[in-house]
Amino acid sequence: MNIDSIVKDIISGRQIDQTAAQFLASDKAELWELLHGANAIRQHFHQDKVHLCSIINAKSGACSEDCKFCAQSVHHNSQADVYPLMPESEIRKGYQRSKEIGAHGFSIVTSGNTLDNDEISGIAESVRNLSSEYPVNKGNPYVCGSLGRMSRENILRLKAAGLSKAHHNLETSRRYFKQVCSTHSYDERIETIRNLKDAGLRVCSGGIFGLGEGWSDRIEMALTLRELDVESIPLNFLISIKGTSMAEVKPLGPQEILRIIAVYRYILPAKDIRICAGREKNLGDMQSWIFYAGATGMMIGGYLTQPGRQVEDDLRMLDNLGMKH
Repeated sequence: MNIDSIVKDIISGRQIDQTAAQFLASDKAELWELLHGANAIRQHFHQDKVHLCSIINAKSGACSEDCKFCAQSVHHNSQADVYPLMPESEIRKGYQRSKEIGAHGFSIVTSGNTLDNDEISGIAESVRNLSSEYPVNKGNPYVCGSLGRMSRENILRLKAAGLSKAHHNLETSRRYFKQVCSTHSYDERIETIRNLKDAGLRVCSGGIFGLGEGWSDRIEMALTLRELDVESIPLNFLISIKGTSMAEVKPLGPQEILRIIAVYRYILPAKDIRICAGREKNLGDMQSWIFYAGATGMMIGGYLTQPGRQVEDDLRMLDNLGMKH
């Protein structure tokens, strides 16, 4: 087994199996050769196009779930902001900023496992008005929602209002999920993703790395995402936040992060892979290498409770790399 033959198989349309993925994740696959192959796959399926997204933390904190990494959980003492669902005027400001900084997508993100009917109605109204005023076919950012677990009825309400894409992470593998969260199940996450797809929405789903998971967990999650056929995969890397259960966890090194991105590109060659939280802190000066490792997008403008890099620096990096955004 060698990297060149795996790359040729992928470009010819074949899917790699778990054995090949394990080889790519191991020291038997030399990192720089692995990255070279990932870059070739990216260029074949995506050229040099980069997808940029931004988010607004539209409802923050007081989350009943016990996700070990999350600053917004009531089980932690992280001093994260706590506030109810923002009014439409504030969501609109977030959208306008997203448009100004050149993002292709704008996601409304809320804390908590589920939203009540009044909150769904408020978001639906915001989505309806934004979609009407800023049509995507005029070059405006599309509106996405990261709204926790949703019933089919509420998904259809949001779709009718103009929501075209929704985000719902798996976070990690089925095997490791209980080490990350105990207040809801992996099957609930799978169910929400399937409900979103059944409703005809594009789905963004990925996870977070550096939680103590092993390579088998990383590969398992990638294969699950492939089976679910989600359209885009956000990859996050743990930011150890004071007050959370993972405050003292040692961060992943840049080379391991690049290998993760590359392996996901081999397993999911035609999908959008975007790098989100943790890239600044964990990759440092090697941030630009994410594209050589196979990434096709990134989040700009900051995260839920943590600041990001200056947008101007991100856009300058893309221009210097010759990436189209």
